[in-house]
Amino acid sequence: MHTKRFNRILAAAAAASLALTAMTGCAQTAAGVSESTEINTDTSITVEVTDEITSTNDSEHAIEVSGETAEYSNIKVTKTGDSEAGDEADFYGDNAAIFATDGATLTLENIVVETDGLHANAVFSYGEGTTINISDSVITTSGNCSGGLMTTGGGTMNATNLDIHTTGNSSAAIRSDRGGGTVTVTGGTYTTDGKGSPVIYSTADITVNDAALTSTSSQGVVVEGKNSVTLNNVTLVADNNSKNSDKSEWYQAVMIYQSMSGDAAVGAASFTMNGGSLTNVNGDVFFVNNTVTTITLDNVEIVNEDADGVFLRAAAAGWGTEGSNGGKVDLYLNSQTLEGDIIVDEVSALNMHLASGTVYTGTVNGADSDGAEIYVGIESGSRWVLTGDSYITSLTCDSDGIELNGHKLYVGGVLYSEGSASDGTAIEMVTAGASGSGASGAHQAPDGAPGEPPSGDPPSGGSGDGSDRPERPEGDPPSGDPPARPDGDSGEPPAKPE
Repeated sequence: MHTKRFNRILAAAAAASLALTAMTGCAQTAAGVSESTEINTDTSITVEVTDEITSTNDSEHAIEVSGETAEYSNIKVTKTGDSEAGDEADFYGDNAAIFATDGATLTLENIVVETDGLHANAVFSYGEGTTINISDSVITTSGNCSGGLMTTGGGTMNATNLDIHTTGNSSAAIRSDRGGGTVTVTGGTYTTDGKGSPVIYSTADITVNDAALTSTSSQGVVVEGKNSVTLNNVTLVADNNSKNSDKSEWYQAVMIYQSMSGDAAVGAASFTMNGGSLTNVNGDVFFVNNTVTTITLDNVEIVNEDADGVFLRAAAAGWGTEGSNGGKVDLYLNSQTLEGDIIVDEVSALNMHLASGTVYTGTVNGADSDGAEIYVGIESGSRWVLTGDSYITSLTCDSDGIELNGHKLYVGGVLYSEGSASDGTAIEMVTAGASGSGASGAHQAPDGAPGEPPSGDPPSGGSGDGSDRPERPEGDPPSGDPPARPDGDSGEPPAKPE
């Protein structure tokens, strides 16, 4: 159903005032309209609904706004029906419940959105100049490949105080895809339950403030390529316990990588967390593969509930060209107290900077990976407490910066003597492209490319149901054989990390 038709319905039903629960499973009348109730969600978001818009057809929008300004409030939007064209849905918004494009500005306040279909994203902003502002609303999606907020092609999404819950596979609560954009989320609760469904999948610049993020099956956050995620005063809990492929043997709360599929430009990624907490239930806290990245943690509570998991793993996996597809990490720890080991394999590199009174307790490269480059810089007032023998290539510290705790530290193959000052040199990271930038692939973005979507009209035709594809990678690249991404079944489109 499109905008003009909805306005006619709303005018005809202006006298009807229904308070609708913002959760699935509410009572329905024979006419399909919920009976009058008023129920707060867990986030205390109450939506007073005065009308409904329903779309049941495949590849149809309930609301579509193109090139104009529109506002909706106090409505319930229900979307069923599927899209068999994965790329059209993931890149261009086919079958989304609410869709804005062509430079539109769409404002949504106090609404409920429920979708149940394949590739039925809830709220979709496509294209440069397009902006969606959504606030005080509840979104529920239950089909596979159906995200909560979706931004592609350079669009903008501004969200405030939302309750989003997705249960399908490959259905991140906060998503972007080819061409990325800018996403800002403030307040609210965001939960995902499906396989391949992190709370955030970023091929854009995504900032989340003062919110609660929970993943019960996948990573909490995935950043792909030359893109970023910034979390300010956020509570993040991730229980990554399901996989769609064998590209990587490890589970993790935060994954940063480059799939080489063309959906994200090649270049340095970034993950920043200021305040708040990050709890990892299963596996490692951070995993970096086939890209260069900067990770910055400032006064964040880090909890790893898996005794066998490490704090950071930079290593080769199934993406990129073998021999050059490790992770290259600039790690900045400010005002941190944290424990956990760090593993850097032979094709990876790490610069770890401890500042502002940081105390890091752990083992760095205890297995002495031959070829790994590791620099540790410890600012005066910060300290590294070893929990096992460690092997690094360069060190900067004052005489009281290292506490061996009965263990040995080798710097460039030379045994370090406790109480010694050191003045080393950080590793020069290749930030112009991913570590696997030599990988073949028709859709590899050139250095500095913005990762724009293909020019021209969206392609026609379907590309399979994609029901078990990993988060965000849904859909084959427009041409050529798709490269394998994290977690995706064989025979399906490239498998990306959930």
